[in-house]
Amino acid sequence: MDLPHLKVRGLSLRWVAPRLRAALRGAGHEGFSKYVGLDVHQETIAVAVADTAGEVRYLGEIVSTPEAIAKLVGQIKRGTGRLAFCYEAGPCGYTIFRQLQELKQECQVVAPSLIPKKPGERVKTDRRDALSLARLHCVGELSLVWIPDHAQEALRDLTRACEDIKHLRHQAKQRLLSFLSRHGHRYAGRSRWTQAHCRWLERIKFARPEQ
Repeated sequence: MDLPHLKVRGLSLRWVAPRLRAALRGAGHEGFSKYVGLDVHQETIAVAVADTAGEVRYLGEIVSTPEAIAKLVGQIKRGTGRLAFCYEAGPCGYTIFRQLQELKQECQVVAPSLIPKKPGERVKTDRRDALSLARLHCVGELSLVWIPDHAQEALRDLTRACEDIKHLRHQAKQRLLSFLSRHGHRYAGRSRWTQAHCRWLERIKFARPEQ
C-alpha cells in the first residue's frame, strides 16, 4: 500500500509508513527468531536465513531429501527460538511443507507471481532467490497460497489426470486424422468419432505393413 505524501506533526507518512508496517508485522510474527527462505528444486534446496536484527545470510545448498531437511532444522534451531520457513509454490508440491509441520516448524508456501521484485532485477540465481525469500518473509512482504489437505490434494490430482487424458485423446485423434488425410483417406460422413466413423476406420487398408 502506497500512502500519499502527507505531513503529520512534521513527519512525512512516506517515512512513517514503512516503520508502521514493520511494527505491525513484528506483532504478527512474534515468537520467531529466524526466517528461513528455501529455493526448492527437484534435487537441491538453496537455504538463506534472516534474523530479527535484519541480518540475512546464505547458508548454501542441501540435497532435497527428508533427512537433509531434518538435519537443516536441527542446525538452524540450535540455540535459538522458533523458526519460520517459506518456499515458492511449484512442481515439488507440499511435501516439504508437511514435513516441516511434522517437525513442529512454521512453514508458508508463497505465490511466485506475487513476490516483490526490484526494478531491473532480471538475473535469477538460487542464492539470490533464497536470500530474497528470507528477507521478504522476515518483513511480511510475501503473499501465501492456500494449502490443501491430503483428501483435497488427491481430488485435485484426479481432476488434473482426467484433464490430461482428455488433452492426450484429442491430440491422438488429430494425429490420426492428419495421417489419414496425407494418404488420401477423408471421411465423407456427417460426424466423426461416431460408430459409423469407427467402422469406416476399420475398413482402411495400407499397402505397406509399416503403415
